[in-house]
Amino acid sequence: MPPAAADAAPIIGASIFWSTPFLWFYIYFAVATFAFYAFWAVFSPHPWQRWSILGSALILFTTYFSVQASVAVNAWYGPFYDMVQKALSTPGSVTASDFYWGTVDFLGIAFIAVTVGVLSLFFVSHYIFRWRTAMNDYYMSHWPQLRHIEGAAQRVQEDTMRFSSTLEQLGVSLVKAVMTLIAFLPVLFSFSEKINELPIIGVIPHALVWAAVFWAVFGTGLLALVGIKLPGLEFNNQRVEAAYRKELVYGEDHDDRAGPVTMRELFRNVRHNYFRLYFHYVYFNVARILYLQADNVFPTIILIPSIVAGKLTLGLMNQISNVFSQVQGSFQYLVNSWTTIIELLSIYKRLRAFEATIHGEPLPSLDRENLETPQGV
Repeated sequence: MPPAAADAAPIIGASIFWSTPFLWFYIYFAVATFAFYAFWAVFSPHPWQRWSILGSALILFTTYFSVQASVAVNAWYGPFYDMVQKALSTPGSVTASDFYWGTVDFLGIAFIAVTVGVLSLFFVSHYIFRWRTAMNDYYMSHWPQLRHIEGAAQRVQEDTMRFSSTLEQLGVSLVKAVMTLIAFLPVLFSFSEKINELPIIGVIPHALVWAAVFWAVFGTGLLALVGIKLPGLEFNNQRVEAAYRKELVYGEDHDDRAGPVTMRELFRNVRHNYFRLYFHYVYFNVARILYLQADNVFPTIILIPSIVAGKLTLGLMNQISNVFSQVQGSFQYLVNSWTTIIELLSIYKRLRAFEATIHGEPLPSLDRENLETPQGV
């Protein structure tokens, strides 16, 4: 398919979604997905392959579609806000109907994006539950091997659900971040030809791209450094909570269990770990919130030299700010997902004991310590 002419006007509005390039992509994606599914159905059949292959492909497609909706909205920003600037600077040059039709273009994009997003969320809910079901069935088939592990019931009942939902959330966010970079990074490069000056630094090539990369790397490194202790504390938190809960369960059926001395000691462990967790989250949240607040004004700060020089129209400024925020947000995947990653790591460490037991490998050190500790102590 030949590329569009260099001087061709961009398509503004919802009609972009059924333009020729989009229709060709829909066909290509459907053919590639079903070919991939057919290959694995023949050479490596699996009871969950419809959900794992076709379901994952559908989530990838809706993620791609949401990114393209953002691209369509960004294309709408330019002419609409230029029209606003024209109306404010030259009264009577723009009619009310021009604004109404411009708003209709946006509403068309938004309606389609919201509809696809709601249907996608509904499907993802079922997708996550099927994933949890597959994990549940697998672990229950090995229950005689697993039942002696501390908190085994909770790991099967709760951790499988949390693992599937959290990993899906992180995976979709990562895919969306990559797709956003693919869609918006070339646009940011093109804007960098017009905006080549940064505060303090001065004129540099591809200024907007370098600014986005620097700011994202700085934030990622900062939060990784200040949050380095949190995954281990979250895991240990699950461990002491499970020990406390397990003794209470034993106390329901045995009079000699869950005595006051034992429960005070177990709860003291819970309190100690929570207080350590709260302390470490204080400076982590200070760093994270300060960075995110600075992030709100960073795009405007880097545009100050160009604004003062009069290089920007209102529409172009809104487009650049939006594109910069999209690219910057994608580069900041770890920053935005750090607390979720911490939670996932703690869940993974708990489920890792199951996998080690099933495959005859040594248990993680904390689980070995727990097994060596006498019950009720």
